[in-house]
Amino acid sequence: MARHKLKDLGIRALTEPGIYGDGDGLYLRVQTGGRRSWVFIWKRFGIRREIGLGPYGSGTGAVSLAAARAKAEEAREIVGRGGDPKIEMAERQAAKRVATFGQITEEYIETMKPKWRGDKTVAAWERFSKTYTDKIRKVPIDKVSTEDVLSVLRPFWHDKPETATKVRERIKLVLDHGKARGLRQGDNPAEWRGHLDQILPPPKKLAKGHHASLPYTDAPAFVKKIRRASGVAARALEFIILTGSRSLEVRGAEWQEIDMAKAVWTVPAARMKTGKEHRVPLAARAIEILTEMQESRRGNLVFEGRVDASPVSDVALAKCMKTYGAGDFTIHGFRSTFREWTADETQHQREVAEAALSHAVGDQVERAYRRGDALAKRRRLMDDWAAYLGGADGTAGI
Repeated sequence: MARHKLKDLGIRALTEPGIYGDGDGLYLRVQTGGRRSWVFIWKRFGIRREIGLGPYGSGTGAVSLAAARAKAEEAREIVGRGGDPKIEMAERQAAKRVATFGQITEEYIETMKPKWRGDKTVAAWERFSKTYTDKIRKVPIDKVSTEDVLSVLRPFWHDKPETATKVRERIKLVLDHGKARGLRQGDNPAEWRGHLDQILPPPKKLAKGHHASLPYTDAPAFVKKIRRASGVAARALEFIILTGSRSLEVRGAEWQEIDMAKAVWTVPAARMKTGKEHRVPLAARAIEILTEMQESRRGNLVFEGRVDASPVSDVALAKCMKTYGAGDFTIHGFRSTFREWTADETQHQREVAEAALSHAVGDQVERAYRRGDALAKRRRLMDDWAAYLGGADGTAGI
């Protein structure tokens, strides 16, 4: 194919918007207003592909005709051996090498802002970027290692375990983001399961203000204790843990909300924090608890307290927590316990875990198109959670 069709004098004379070929894939694009820029166009698997080579000119940051031809030649060589110029062009590789962890963190924050609800999440991420990971901000994103991650986590892994856990999760997200963009390769050094869990001890107490959460590694043993206990409070507490529900939702549960045949509990919108009806898939152990409660049923409440027509109290649940060795933690914290177990120990999708907790996922448009509630996927997740709570780790089975 003929090349070198354009000349500098002719390029400067071009005023009509359009695309002008220099030959063999190199083109000059002229836009309305006279702006000129170079593009290289080729086909890959029959699909038209294009890469920008920079603005035409001779000043700083501009690309001359000779430079554009040199770049086009590099692109042709890459295409000829089956590669992708968008990934392999030398200057793009150089740009990737200078991208630091701090830069990619900031870009991740800007990308995800529309999906986050409220200013608190953005503020937490900015603290993560500017405070907690300050020592690795200048490390190239493709060079972040296990030792870099440990240098961030170790100073507060024992004293502030929940903070350390959150920081680890966010480092992992940033590195995953970088990998998805082609900025790094290989395993994620912030991965917990099968990696950092072989180096660091599990966090023993994850606290978040008044929502201190029992570490998931201790959950099976605790469930074993309350299963041996009698009383409505113990059954209600286990049901809360099994379903990942809020205390208010379980304490107010009524029998007409339960479909024993389908193993589904439908919490009405009026009792949900989100203001939307929520279906909860019930594991076999949750059905066993409901069957046990039916035997002593006095009214319409599933977990009725000592006073007729009144639900079991939060005080009774808190007393049960204290009696069986979890007095330093909160009932609401079991939602965090469940969420951290899902993230660290399973392959279940983040969106499924968030849906199980009745959290909104994605922006308004994304939620509008997600019409289902992933009940089948959530059922598999809750069955796995019940199996973990009653499995060999805690020998919680009855």
